[in-house]
Amino acid sequence: MRHMMIVLLEFYPSWLALPREQRRMHAAALQATIEKYSSQVSVRFFDAEALPGKDYTDFVVCETEDLKAYHYLWEEIRDSEPYTKGYMKIKDVIMGLENAFQAYEREALDMPE
Repeated sequence: MRHMMIVLLEFYPSWLALPREQRRMHAAALQATIEKYSSQVSVRFFDAEALPGKDYTDFVVCETEDLKAYHYLWEEIRDSEPYTKGYMKIKDVIMGLENAFQAYEREALDMPE
């Protein structure tokens, strides 16, 4: 079953105070971590700071059938400098299962498709 997570992030002013070159260096390291899991987890980043939003500046959409790979990806991100140095924080995660009611009907209730 396919899982989707929307991860709400907040990047703090301390992140913006870094020179852009340093932010790019950190972003490249994060991208390398994401690439490591790209065969199991699809990841898309969105900037939301200039748009209406409460308590977050960015969000990430992740799709996977492998929750362990998703968890490991975020463990590595939480070990990264942008996270450990306090430049960013995970504010919330919204999670859903794609067409879960159909799987329930098919598998638990033995209903035809």
